[in-house]
Amino acid sequence: MKYVKLGSLAVVIAALLWSLDGLLRRNLYDLPPSVVVFYEHIFGLIILLPFILFTLKSFKKLTKKQWLAIIGVSFLSGALGTILYTAALGQIQYIPFSVVVLLQQLNPVFAIIAAAILLKEPLTKKFFVLAAIALIAAYFVTFPDYVANFSTGSGTVLAALFAVGAAAAWGTSTAFSKYALKNTSSVHITAARFAFTPIFAFMFILASGSIGQVTAVSAGQFKYIVAITFSTGLMALLIYYFGLKRVPASRSAILELAWPLSAVIVGYLFLNQTLQLSQAIAAIVLTTAIIFIAKDAQKAAFVKSKEPSKTKVAEQ
Repeated sequence: MKYVKLGSLAVVIAALLWSLDGLLRRNLYDLPPSVVVFYEHIFGLIILLPFILFTLKSFKKLTKKQWLAIIGVSFLSGALGTILYTAALGQIQYIPFSVVVLLQQLNPVFAIIAAAILLKEPLTKKFFVLAAIALIAAYFVTFPDYVANFSTGSGTVLAALFAVGAAAAWGTSTAFSKYALKNTSSVHITAARFAFTPIFAFMFILASGSIGQVTAVSAGQFKYIVAITFSTGLMALLIYYFGLKRVPASRSAILELAWPLSAVIVGYLFLNQTLQLSQAIAAIVLTTAIIFIAKDAQKAAFVKSKEPSKTKVAEQ
């Protein structure tokens, strides 16, 4: 119980740090998101390099499946998810900061769907109903006037798609993260992730034709990237993985709601952004739906753990 409480606290602290992340990333809106993600992971890798060299033998103990899980996390969560999230926050003229973060609450929906596809875990009727409610609520959080905003061209819709895409990438990688953390240190998994992610980020740089921007980052922009690394990037991830290793994924999904809820407060205090009444109501509905989804997943996991395995049945 002590470790669960400690793990829960770590997840909440990481979530609170992530709610401040957007304030830093928004100052880098004129840089390609892939360049930002590339440098923040390079800086993180440099910090972790002494640890990697001193504990090299421990990395050799990781199984082939764990390495595949780490590569999956590095691509989905480290590169793709963070690039999409940074891109969404970069659309500062089209979508409020708090809306981008509130849309991250859809993370558990994608995490459970990924578990169903990858791990063959059954989806309940209750999940489909709650997921539909969550998606509808997310729509009204994004568009308070009930109709998709095309007055900005594709800006607002594109920003929303980036945000939802980030939630999908991060949610899908949850199962990979949980598997990679099996019987190993959370610091080792973080270090491995920071080693692979720059490779994927560089691929995105090449694909987007942004190679020239890699050497065009100003000293002021580097300061923000370093600040992200030491606060909401590397440090927050180390704290999160420490917590995730000690709590069930479904419990973590509820605890992570501290991120979008505190982001609304951050948006109000630092950016003078407030939610309209329809957005606030939709945000409450979205949060409630996600809590029920997480609890339903936790209950299903508990029931599954109580079922006798095929091996035990055969032995009987």
